[in-house]
Amino acid sequence: QVQLQESGPGLVKPSQTLSLTCTVSGDSITSIYYFWNWIRQPPGKGLEWMGAIAYSGGTFYSPSLKNRTSISWDTSKNQFTLQLSAVLPEDTAVYYCARGLSSSTWDTWGQGTQVTVSS
Repeated sequence: QVQLQESGPGLVKPSQTLSLTCTVSGDSITSIYYFWNWIRQPPGKGLEWMGAIAYSGGTFYSPSLKNRTSISWDTSKNQFTLQLSAVLPEDTAVYYCARGLSSSTWDTWGQGTQVTVSS
């Protein structure tokens, strides 16, 4: 059974870079056909897809966040990482990692981690 677990700081100051890691167990992040996604949900708002890294190592980003987002992986640790630069208070959200067969269909989620951007 595949499981995903997010980790990272819960508080980040404005203008800093947010870095979150998703640790995957029960499946390899290089498994064919799967995409490994980052999704967030700001308070009182809907889900926002941020980006993904595919089984091939290719990356895909939301156009609205592309300039500030970077996703990478460490296959030796079966982890993938989100970096969001120049954060603003509006980036406060619950951040999720999720597995899917595309960047828009997700079948397994982490529990989510709250990130607050505040000075």
